[in-house]
Amino acid sequence: MNKRYSPQWLHSISDNLKSKTCGERSRTIQNPKWCWGFALAVAFAMCGAAALAQQTKKVPRICYLGGSSASISAFLVKPFRERLREIGYVEGQNLTIEFRYSEGKEKHLPELAAELVRLNCDVIVTAGGGGARAAKNATKTIPVVMAFGPDAVRLGIVADLARPGGNITGLTDMGAEMYGKRLELLKETVPKFARVAYLWSSSTLSAADNLKETETVARYLRVEIQSLEVKEPDDFERAFQAATKKRAQALLPGGGGFFAAHRKRIVELAAKSRLPAMYPDVLYVEAGGLMVYAEDRSEMFRRAAEIVDKILKGTKPADIPVERPKKFDFVINLTAAKQIGFTVPPEVLARASKIIR
Repeated sequence: MNKRYSPQWLHSISDNLKSKTCGERSRTIQNPKWCWGFALAVAFAMCGAAALAQQTKKVPRICYLGGSSASISAFLVKPFRERLREIGYVEGQNLTIEFRYSEGKEKHLPELAAELVRLNCDVIVTAGGGGARAAKNATKTIPVVMAFGPDAVRLGIVADLARPGGNITGLTDMGAEMYGKRLELLKETVPKFARVAYLWSSSTLSAADNLKETETVARYLRVEIQSLEVKEPDDFERAFQAATKKRAQALLPGGGGFFAAHRKRIVELAAKSRLPAMYPDVLYVEAGGLMVYAEDRSEMFRRAAEIVDKILKGTKPADIPVERPKKFDFVINLTAAKQIGFTVPPEVLARASKIIR
């Protein structure tokens, strides 16, 4: 008596609803377990596709083009990497960096720049004027960030510092005027010298401008410049012999990757010749040289990392002004001074940003 009555038409509707829950394409499926299985398969497929998309997301690639060697550039690459990490980039996870070095041989830079372009880099970072020019000639589309280098406008690498245009931006050195400033400091340090040996290499893009500026300041200081060109490593010995023969009283080496690669040899020959020297890079003082006056390259590389970040986030290089350095290093090595029997005047020591004892 208590049996509940259920009309036949109600069973028919219920069966139809069960069938339709799997979609119109699955009308023949009557068992709900098949529906759940199908739904789970679709869910797993969608999750797999999402994971694959995440894995194949493009990781930005920075390419570094240097004019010296990996060992010489290590102290500059370090602050560059550190600043990238501070911003949020982790190499091997959301960033990769490719390195190429010319080992002080400027003629290899165009080939290395072309190789980096073939790697489809997102940004090319250059160290030195030769690298910047090689990158400029190799690509008109890949953004190029100069970490440092000679006067970029004078060398035709960018049209204007405030509005660089094209695909190149970054930082540029103070240019030839730095050589005049180095000569002034050298004269203050060695007041009685009348002849200075100036070493230079034609492989350096700004060699002619640097020599011209040095000669201009020398005339003002009433100092004679002994111009000594060095083309090959074997020329260093002959250059110092010529300086000794002409009784040079001080030394002013030029810059560039070629000289940096042979900095230890230059420092050794200067000490052997007992010549007080003003160098263009802190690497020389770390190698035992007497003095350096130069831009703070570590700070420039940190700033270059920030510019790379801007570009990776969508800013065009043409819209980023080229910057000049704001910090400078004047380092004196008193150990080197003692080695050649030279006393640095107290007033010069007072102006140093760092003294090595």
